[in-house]
Amino acid sequence: QVHLEESGGGLVQTGGSLRLSCTASERTACNFAMGWFRQAHGANYEFVGGISLDNGYTDYGESVKGRFTISSDNAKNTVYLQMSSLKPDDTAVYYCLAGTSRGSSFNLGEYWGNGTLVTVSS
Repeated sequence: QVHLEESGGGLVQTGGSLRLSCTASERTACNFAMGWFRQAHGANYEFVGGISLDNGYTDYGESVKGRFTISSDNAKNTVYLQMSSLKPDDTAVYYCLAGTSRGSSFNLGEYWGNGTLVTVSS
């Protein structure tokens, strides 16, 4: 069972930046991948982005492209979500997920973190 530990959520003003971190207790596969989903109040889950810890491939949801960046420290099994130019619409609980990747596809639903709240004030 992989445990995911998230940190870095909080309150930020519109236009500001915030960085989330997520550390996995272990890797379960050579094509291990991690990423982020978010859920705003009353909304569905939305894919934010993912990264392969195998080859560094990244992908992002349309609403965050150009503003958010995912990176990883493979030695620490840790991924970071650097969020910039934040908007009130980015307010949500951000969940770290882990799973696998294959080519340009992610399968991130296998393990979930508890989530961290990001609030962007207007």
